[in-house]
Amino acid sequence: MKKWLLAFLFALPTLVLADNTPALDTGDTAWMMMSTALVLLMTPAGLALFYGGMTRSKNVLNTYAMVFGAFVVAFIVWIIAGYSIAFGTAESVAVQNVMGGFGNVLLNGISWKDLSGTYPTYVFVAFQGTFAAITVAIASGSVIERIKFSTWIVFVAIWGLIVYAPIAHMVWGGDGALLFDAGALDFAGGTVVHMNGGLAGLVLAILVGKRTGYPKTAMKPANVMLTALGAAILWFGWYGFNAGSAFGANAIAGVALLTTTIATAAAAITWMLAEWVVYKKPTLLGIATGAVSGLVAITPAAGFVSVSGAFIVGIIGTLFAFWGVTVLKKRLGYDDSLDAFGVHFLAGLFGALATGLLAVKDADLLWDGPLKESGDRIGQFMVQVESVVIVGLFTLVGTIVVYYVATALTGGSRVDEDQESMGLDESVHGEKYSNS
Repeated sequence: MKKWLLAFLFALPTLVLADNTPALDTGDTAWMMMSTALVLLMTPAGLALFYGGMTRSKNVLNTYAMVFGAFVVAFIVWIIAGYSIAFGTAESVAVQNVMGGFGNVLLNGISWKDLSGTYPTYVFVAFQGTFAAITVAIASGSVIERIKFSTWIVFVAIWGLIVYAPIAHMVWGGDGALLFDAGALDFAGGTVVHMNGGLAGLVLAILVGKRTGYPKTAMKPANVMLTALGAAILWFGWYGFNAGSAFGANAIAGVALLTTTIATAAAAITWMLAEWVVYKKPTLLGIATGAVSGLVAITPAAGFVSVSGAFIVGIIGTLFAFWGVTVLKKRLGYDDSLDAFGVHFLAGLFGALATGLLAVKDADLLWDGPLKESGDRIGQFMVQVESVVIVGLFTLVGTIVVYYVATALTGGSRVDEDQESMGLDESVHGEKYSNS
């Protein structure tokens, strides 16, 4: 009797765990909290410095404020309703295709004890909130030096709900979401973040208009060292962005970490060599921009591709971005101030499409889609095409609508000529980047 009782007591922990109830994993939780902190660092430090160094000295602080302001506003909007729209459940099946419900407004219905897989749901909310914030911040690079700060802040708040959250839902929202059900592969945000933010930037640049004197007036960067430092911080934070999108301290996170490093390094070399060939001088600004282009391109593919695939995505994705920055912008004449469209949209577009062509046929790496279900690579590529078209159209229309709403609420979108001439640091914020 005693032997039976002892055997039962020793087996009890196994019996308790055998009910398949998800349990909190401290390793996964620690990694996801760290990933959230890394992605947070990307915006008010990495992107803000990257953009701030490229703008003219009279607008450095305004540029930084636009990125920093975008982060804090977008994150609060995410908590209020963005998370619910992106990851909630709508009562109507038709509505669920494009957005979640409003049942989780202000995180209603979510307990601090709830888990998303093996880590707290609160951590998942915060992690995804940093994605929402950096996406709209990316768009600021297209309209610095001439957009009203008030218009920008209002735009950020509305855009996060009307454009970002529905797109995040369609791609990542789970069963019932349009592109998720179609099997679109976007590991960490090629469509959701980079295409979305980059295209929004181009739309804003066209609607707000060109900077006074563009393109005839020389508009030299204030401090390339700030930009290079920002690029380095972005690269560092991107490990949370990509490897964190494995949602745990696991082998897929390791795949994403390695492919991200390979693609970024290859991309930086590619941009450097392209400048060397075309302009006879390799610049630090070009190397930094190439690195960011590689980070963007590998984002949708990071957890899906092999080492050779990472090289291909990094090199070709950066050539697309280089062409967009040096050729396409000049031919079409738009004033994308800091090349948010050229770098983020074009590299993100290539990465999203290349994912369908280069993803490894490994069921343990892939989520549902034609490639996983039947090995149909062409079918997977067509799903990728569908995803970039739908995201592009939704971003285009949504951004136009939000722009005009924000403009109406703030009495115009553009600073006056005197403010633009003086510089927005002093005329808008009453501050100076340098007293020299």
